[in-house]
Amino acid sequence: MRLSSFFTFRLTSLVISALSLPPSASAQDRTTEQGEAQISDPTVECSPYQYPPVDNAQSNFPSSWTVATILPGDSAAQAKYQSIESLILNIPPKGKQPGALTGNFAGVNYDSSDPDCWWTYSMCTSPNVSGIPNDIAELPEPNILGYGFDDGPNCSHNAFYDYLLSKDQKATVFYIGSNVQQFPLEAQRALTDGHEICAHTWSHHYMTSLTNEQAFAELWYTMQMIKLVVGVTPTCWRPPYGDIDDRIRTIADALDLTTIMWQYDSDDWRGIGSETEVDNNYMNLITAAQNGTFSMSGTIMLTHELTNFTMSEAVKFYDQLASAFSYLVPVGVALNVTTPYVEDGYTLPTFAEFSGSGSGDSSDPSTSGSSDGSVTNGTSGSTSATSGNSTNTSNSGAAKVSFGHVGSFASAVVLIAGVQFML
Repeated sequence: MRLSSFFTFRLTSLVISALSLPPSASAQDRTTEQGEAQISDPTVECSPYQYPPVDNAQSNFPSSWTVATILPGDSAAQAKYQSIESLILNIPPKGKQPGALTGNFAGVNYDSSDPDCWWTYSMCTSPNVSGIPNDIAELPEPNILGYGFDDGPNCSHNAFYDYLLSKDQKATVFYIGSNVQQFPLEAQRALTDGHEICAHTWSHHYMTSLTNEQAFAELWYTMQMIKLVVGVTPTCWRPPYGDIDDRIRTIADALDLTTIMWQYDSDDWRGIGSETEVDNNYMNLITAAQNGTFSMSGTIMLTHELTNFTMSEAVKFYDQLASAFSYLVPVGVALNVTTPYVEDGYTLPTFAEFSGSGSGDSSDPSTSGSSDGSVTNGTSGSTSATSGNSTNTSNSGAAKVSFGHVGSFASAVVLIAGVQFML
């Protein structure tokens, strides 16, 4: 998905018609995660609000949606960058800014042998240099789907997250730093609901077009914003558009970030005008699972919480995916990552612990964790993936917490509303 396409989407929402809400719920509470999660009007959900921990730290972060650079006077960022600078491979940025920032690599004279393992060129996921881990594009357990969504937090995702709660389904969510900055209470909900949070850069540009310092800052400030808002520091990330090469991999690896890619692409970001194509892509994956394609290993599909349409598509195909695959799991569960964050107190079950329940129930394989007291509390796609086809290579999640707002969906009716996605 090209960056310019992202900004043509209106962040519209699934709409729920709640038959009843908990008596304590306040539809206009914009001060806590629990209050924000009760709001069902997407216009209210997506209206700006004040959140002091973020407001008071604005000077410590880049401006939203601008390419990040290390801020003057940020000694922590400068020290970290200097400590890893010698590890970064001597590979020049791809293309020329500003065009390359949005995927215009015209004029790039790149060796057809793919010396940099440039995914955008060849979908390479195995680095050409030693010491850098492979990207995660398939999963070790058979017939499982790494279930997740890019480009959050979407300001209007309450109905969708309520739906996932109703299915007791956890996912891996790839959050954009600028979205977290603008909608912090929505970001907090991911942790409260037990989803696994990964980074998706600060401004969602093509990473191989950036300088070393810019690429570092895109990851660094996203990690710091998620820490400020949610209280945890992620240990995984996904490059926007899948755009990564061995230079970017060394930067991510030096920040202890695991790179998560995909094998199948829903192309859902294209919007309701491409509904038939997107439906076919989902069905191609479902058919492949039914035909035993994943009898030896599991897979990952690229999907988004970008718009009402993308979230509605996830709801539309959820039951079929759950039937076709043995388990839908956060990527960390599939990889046996029991400590998904830098901070202690948050755990994921191993896949054996999860699957040992026999039903995919997430009732108790994880330990308690929640965002700290200082906090309460987007755009990806493939430019070269073959839609809905292999390109190469139930429900437990992180941090069991008190689901204070789960009741808001218990008696709700999900209405997949008509979509208006163009500005």
